[in-house]
Amino acid sequence: MKQRSPRTALRILFGPCLAHCLLPAIAGAAVPDQPAINPDQRWELLLDDFLVASTRGASLLLAEPRRAEIVLVTDAPWEGPTSAYFSAIQDGGLIRLYYRGSATGSDHSVDQVTCVVESRDGIHFTRPQLGLIEVLGSKANNVVWKGVESHNFAPFLDRNPSAAPDARYKALGGLKERGQNWKEGATAGGLYAFASPDGIHWRKLRPAPVLTQGAFDSLNLAFWDPVRARYSCYSRIFTNNVRAVQSAGSVDFLTWGPGSPNRYAAGVPAEHFYTSATLPCPGAEHLLVAFPKRFLPARHKVAAHPTPGVSDAVFLSSRDGVNWDRPFLEAWLRPGPDERNWTDRSNMPAWGIVETGPTEWSMYVSEHYRWPDHRLRRLVLGRHRIASMHAGARGGEFTTRPLVVAGSRLELNYATSAAGSLQLEVQDESGRPLPGFAATDLTPFFGDEFVATARWKTGASLAALRGQPVRLRFLLRDADLYALRFAD
Repeated sequence: MKQRSPRTALRILFGPCLAHCLLPAIAGAAVPDQPAINPDQRWELLLDDFLVASTRGASLLLAEPRRAEIVLVTDAPWEGPTSAYFSAIQDGGLIRLYYRGSATGSDHSVDQVTCVVESRDGIHFTRPQLGLIEVLGSKANNVVWKGVESHNFAPFLDRNPSAAPDARYKALGGLKERGQNWKEGATAGGLYAFASPDGIHWRKLRPAPVLTQGAFDSLNLAFWDPVRARYSCYSRIFTNNVRAVQSAGSVDFLTWGPGSPNRYAAGVPAEHFYTSATLPCPGAEHLLVAFPKRFLPARHKVAAHPTPGVSDAVFLSSRDGVNWDRPFLEAWLRPGPDERNWTDRSNMPAWGIVETGPTEWSMYVSEHYRWPDHRLRRLVLGRHRIASMHAGARGGEFTTRPLVVAGSRLELNYATSAAGSLQLEVQDESGRPLPGFAATDLTPFFGDEFVATARWKTGASLAALRGQPVRLRFLLRDADLYALRFAD
């Protein structure tokens, strides 16, 4: 999988000059007074510098997804070239994609529809003939809702264990009416709440909108956050006339708290985030990941195309849902050589990650917006392989902050070249190797494994260290470490 140049969090927090000056000071012995982290037995992904105490010759590296098959062309008469705002939902063995059908592009048109397609493998999708809603004189279609709320209808499978059977699926959808200060939420309208027992038959939960403070002319998504035990909504606002993202929380999906704008470290540029594609990371739900579509409205690449604007996608992560880490300013997904992806509002990641294999994640991205062949393409990622701590052939290392040992073994998600390697040392809080756990005591890793167990030649076991804080020192050579966890 192709990867981009590394960017460290220090460059973002302090700027390139100061980061360069600080790095030698922290790259040696570990700092002894850092508080210990208790990771329990959850996967910790190397997306940010949360685990990292010091580095030398190693840095964070963003992994680029692979563009795979075209899975859908929005060429049904009720769909069209301005179909948009795709959501991918996996319900057992069934994968559904929901999206706006819109041939006209008018935001407030009551003729907009919400469409659904279905698949068992995440690659081959079909339009179910639902017979529910008449469109263009016929009910022979895949439409589940019709009206202005379909402009940005954002469904999700409710993972709340207390969710009622007739509300297994929920959704938000709606717009603010245009008028003075509509971007600040001053006009009528907003986001309406919907529910469904099966993802097909939908109803409004209230006649009035449940969220009104925002601009909302985007995909305003929601989900159940199992770690924070609440529903979260990420919606559009404008900050200094720049498209931005805010979050709000609710315990019942109907009464929502005030919005909190996403916050970033000093020095991170304010860029137009057209959508956010925010969700709990599968298998590591304490981490929130986001794949915003970055929009540059003034750029115009294809002269024959009437509308200015170009887009790509970037990556962010958060551990609280409000403060967002962005150590990678470069694109997560570029437009590529296809000219039609260099026109406005293309390259929009769908919301959702689906598991299409034991070690494979599938995501989706829309292409060719406003073109007759507007379509959706599958993206392929390795499970938990969004970013890594990376070192090249010259080698590098990093040491973690103190971690409380929460299992009898340590599992790693890693990859090396044929000549590469990964070694590990377990240290006390002061940075001294523990007897039997030195780097030379470990059987070195090489290969490409999503779950690999560290084994020491001495027969030492982490069980003897359970409950104690330790530091982990990783020595990498032409290798990537994506994630780690304690396990039994």
